[in-house]
Amino acid sequence: MIAPEQPTAHGVRIDAQPGSATVAIDGTPLPAGQLVGYQLEHSIADALPSLILHTRQVDGIAFEGLARVAVAVQQDPGAATAAFLEGIDPAALQRAALDRDDLDGGRHETTAAILRQLAEWAKGGRP
Repeated sequence: MIAPEQPTAHGVRIDAQPGSATVAIDGTPLPAGQLVGYQLEHSIADALPSLILHTRQVDGIAFEGLARVAVAVQQDPGAATAAFLEGIDPAALQRAALDRDDLDGGRHETTAAILRQLAEWAKGGRP
């Protein structure tokens, strides 16, 4: 089995305003009229930003250039959330929520602490 290659980071510059955007990768701008949209995502705690480019291709060419391809199976967010919650130890959640430094003494502080704790665990901060 061939191990996947480590992701390579590239310098990206985006100049955008309503109605137009120019994206340059490693100092080379995409050809004028080729970019029709993009998505920029970044989980600061986990990894480098991820940029997905939506391009218009010239007639007869499906794609020309270099690309890193990742294949994923789309999941139902409800099912993924349910699976995550089913794996939570209630006693551990209660201990973690009540040990938080950000309890505010408010009327719903315990519920708020539990929700903040679940959000942190969902982002990968799980013990």
